[in-house]
Amino acid sequence: MAVRPGVHRGVLLPDEAQQLAAAQREDAAGRGGAAATGASSAQGGVAGGSRGAKGAARNEPAPKKAPRTPAEARSEAAGASGAPDPGQDGSRDRERVAPARAVSGVSGRSGSSNRVRARLARLGVQRSSPFNPVLEPLLRIVRSNDPKIESSTLRQIERAYQVAERWHRGQKRKSGDPYITHPLAVTTILAELGMDPATLMAGLLHDTVEDTEYGLDTLRRDFGDQVALLVDGVTKLDKVKFGEAAQAETVRKMVVAMAKDPRVLVIKLADRLHNMRTMRYLKRSKQEQKARETLEIFAPLAHRLGMNTIKWELEDLAFAILYPKMYDEIVRLVAERAPKRDEYLAVVTDEVQADLRAARIKATVTGRPKHYYSVYQKMIVRGRDFAEIYDLVGIRVLVDTVRDCYAALGTVHARWNPVPGRFKDYIAMPKFNMYQSLHTTVIGPGGKPVELQIRTFDMHRRAEYGIAAHWKYKQQAVAGASKVRTDVPKGGKDQDTINDMSWLRQLLDWQKETEDPGEFLESLRFDLSRNEVFVFTPKGDVIALPAGATSVDFAYAVHTEVGHRTIGARVNGRLVPLESTLDNGDTVEVFTSKASGAGPSRDWLGFVKSPRARNKIRAWFTRERRDEAIEQGKDAIVRAMRKQNLPIQRILTGDSLVTLAHELRYPDISALYAAIGEGHVSAQNICHKLVQALGGEDEAKEDLAETAPPMPTRTRRRNTADPGVVVKGVGSDVWVKLARCCTPVPGDPIIGFVTRGNGVSVHRADCVNVDSLSREPERILDVEWAPTQSSVFLVAIQVEALDRSRLLSDVTRVLSDQHVNILSAAVQTSRDRVATSRFTFEMGDPKHLGHVLKAVRGVEGVYDVYRVTSARRP
Repeated sequence: MAVRPGVHRGVLLPDEAQQLAAAQREDAAGRGGAAATGASSAQGGVAGGSRGAKGAARNEPAPKKAPRTPAEARSEAAGASGAPDPGQDGSRDRERVAPARAVSGVSGRSGSSNRVRARLARLGVQRSSPFNPVLEPLLRIVRSNDPKIESSTLRQIERAYQVAERWHRGQKRKSGDPYITHPLAVTTILAELGMDPATLMAGLLHDTVEDTEYGLDTLRRDFGDQVALLVDGVTKLDKVKFGEAAQAETVRKMVVAMAKDPRVLVIKLADRLHNMRTMRYLKRSKQEQKARETLEIFAPLAHRLGMNTIKWELEDLAFAILYPKMYDEIVRLVAERAPKRDEYLAVVTDEVQADLRAARIKATVTGRPKHYYSVYQKMIVRGRDFAEIYDLVGIRVLVDTVRDCYAALGTVHARWNPVPGRFKDYIAMPKFNMYQSLHTTVIGPGGKPVELQIRTFDMHRRAEYGIAAHWKYKQQAVAGASKVRTDVPKGGKDQDTINDMSWLRQLLDWQKETEDPGEFLESLRFDLSRNEVFVFTPKGDVIALPAGATSVDFAYAVHTEVGHRTIGARVNGRLVPLESTLDNGDTVEVFTSKASGAGPSRDWLGFVKSPRARNKIRAWFTRERRDEAIEQGKDAIVRAMRKQNLPIQRILTGDSLVTLAHELRYPDISALYAAIGEGHVSAQNICHKLVQALGGEDEAKEDLAETAPPMPTRTRRRNTADPGVVVKGVGSDVWVKLARCCTPVPGDPIIGFVTRGNGVSVHRADCVNVDSLSREPERILDVEWAPTQSSVFLVAIQVEALDRSRLLSDVTRVLSDQHVNILSAAVQTSRDRVATSRFTFEMGDPKHLGHVLKAVRGVEGVYDVYRVTSARRP
């Protein structure tokens, strides 16, 4: 069949037009209501996807005036597309065919040409339409969102569809529909949310990289960096299948991707929504698994992002799968009570509208739909009867300005008495997901309670669509043919509002701090389902905390260091225990320790409620355990070397350990020590590798007394400084050096040991290495002190003091005043605030050591100082 030029310019192939027209005829004939084309599937899924959505629509009378909702957008798109609604007799289809039949009577037209025109008319496409007829319902929504959108932008969207259709051609869904129906339906949902063109293109292409041979680099070349970034983000989320462990890691990846660009999660939510709408084609077990994931993760995430329209439908769809009998019963109860409730609702809305009109407040008053899963939750969680829940009427008042919100509140309270304790001002104190509204409950006509939500139209759009409400069509000239902005807006109101969503930043912090994916998922699940209390800092700032939170939760919400250093709290001017729970409106002040090593208590894990506090406390103790593991690892290596009589200081040089750590793929020496201390690596194995690196055990023992820390490449020449030691019975030409393991000084009993190629090494007689030296008595020499004016000696001292600020500075200043040359210093502070410092320095006259020790002992806070040798361990 030939297609007339000009009907649509090079967009549909002839066989595609035939398939689409045939599918439309089959759909009109009532073949199960399943859509076989992109347009019919996308719109059919919207129209008939959620039993909950249809039921909710029956709950309320028609609003007098309200902003266009996604459901209305879907119905408008479906009505304009030419695809008959499920359950209709196809009269709308016949009406669209009639003009084609009239044209077919024109003289000179062949029967074949007339049939083509009739089929295209059945698709709802006029001759002048420049775009693919399959995309007309989608593009109609896009144009309604942005009437000024440029044709070049629409062509880019069309080009994305063409690429997706080409690469998905031949693929089928479980329903038997062409696979392209899925990305088209997802993109229609994104358009209903008002997402920008870059997101729409990513929605069309979101499965191409994963399911076809269309590569990410090619996609980036064809559609730009931002579209590629979005598709890549969604693809990475899809690669990991949901299981208990895999699910946790997938959610972690989702958070990382969301932090880079929240649109990734918006696409993922739209993808999950369409999959939930078409879940009936999967096995029952698979349906339940997906529904459970939806209730636990995706619906709460939609709520956290403020996307309540998505959240409500996801919940109702999952509820219908997991609890079908309970779902059907609630649907039946709603249907039974709807007429009487609608009648009462009409009375309330009329009275509110009349009062607002009299007060000259321009407002739209509508009923609030009750969603099935919400009703079920209240029945189960609160233990209330269906009648008590469903008969509670809720209305929504939408006005133009914030001033009108409070004016409307006063008008309502003037007519009906408010219920004490039921007023909440979320305009002054927005929720975590940017939600703003005034909530109040009044005693309405007949003494029945009525719930009211009062907000502006902008607040309502944000409440319905959340973060998706902040992407609008913004066009700018960029390289190539595209004129669509494909990046996240930088600066401006939209980005400022997104930045205000501290929850997104908090999630990113959690995933960085929490190494265990399961622990992260547990924290996320808790946070997604939590109730909140609002407390104040002494400066009046508002802090949102989970219900049951304590002063410790508050401290960690202010700052991590404040939490770690907390030692007490005052609530509303009164001292309280740290485990006391906080209530709405409390003013909280915490007291902190100024000690440098202050830290949390393990007991806090028993009463803190916020995931942030719990994760920070665990992270602190994880670091502490790591420090302990490092020390245990060091001790294990030393013990292993002593067992083999190996020279500890020679082998444990920094260069050797760094090289070995890198060979074993540890980032640094500390990580290697920690692995040994935690039992992941054998200390004996590490010793063996170190010895082999030095050329074997014999070579390692050659210089048993060489215990210097890492130094530049060693030369074979003698030190210029005189060691002040002579070997009895041997000439003065012998190279003598003082061992660094015990740092002998004149007056210490000493022995000499002949090394291989490095002269005579002098040790203290009580050095820990002497036992191994004595096994080769032929290499032991008698030595004696003979210091000269040029002699220089190494001395190590240990200083123990009560920790305080500037302690190290004061000690080093005193040592400098004593004219000693400090070579190294190491400081460690214990949990009981005791600072232990080790100093190694050079000095010429060992008799001066007593004066040095006395001077250091005079430093404030120092309670002990002594010389350190290998014979005396601290």
